[in-house]
Amino acid sequence: MEHISIWPVLVLALIHFFGGRLRFLAGVPRSVWLSSAGGVSVAYVFLHLFPELSEGQEKVEEALQAVSFLEHHIYLMALVGLAFFYGLERAVITNREEVHQEGREEKTSGLFWVHIGSFAIYNALIGYLLFQREEDSLKTLILFSVAMALHFIVNDIGLQEHHQKSYSKIGRWVLVAAIVVGWAVGYVVEVSEAAVAMVMAFIGGGVVLNVLKEELPEQRKSRYWAFVLGASLYAILLLSL
Repeated sequence: MEHISIWPVLVLALIHFFGGRLRFLAGVPRSVWLSSAGGVSVAYVFLHLFPELSEGQEKVEEALQAVSFLEHHIYLMALVGLAFFYGLERAVITNREEVHQEGREEKTSGLFWVHIGSFAIYNALIGYLLFQREEDSLKTLILFSVAMALHFIVNDIGLQEHHQKSYSKIGRWVLVAAIVVGWAVGYVVEVSEAAVAMVMAFIGGGVVLNVLKEELPEQRKSRYWAFVLGASLYAILLLSL
């Protein structure tokens, strides 16, 4: 098939589509499979995605010659991605705590749309990057796809726990559409290599935060050994290829 990246896009979309059937992974203590999936995603970011950013730094420098402060700071976008999703997570948690303290029923709200909208943009950017990966080797596309698929499972479970019925009825459909739309935009719109590198950096920061926010809370009772095992095995795979 000419555009082979459509297959991983469909897999990622199906993860959200059938996310309700993955609820056996939710609950406390945290599933070893989720912790392992998080480890794989983080290993990919640090050992494959970030090294690629350093290679794309020259393109960013050329594009930002007029902005000397940013010339050597592609990782600033990774920090922006991490900080953005951290702020979003804090807002959602604070809102949920207020709802519980006041004893009122949690309903679909503006914050829900902000949360889902942000992840929709996140998904769309990943879909766009998948299309761009077609220019790389098949191996690179597969490694990226596997890491993102496992990351999507972690995100889906987290969003289900946050928004429950609202996510099942509305949110997951938005995210399914977003990943496909992002890939389709890549089909018709081509941006500079510098812009692609900046998007990769933002996604990298987002992946790290979105994984760790699910692993770190004490009440999750996460499986540290499973996280390390997932990260170690994928790191060995990345370094051996």
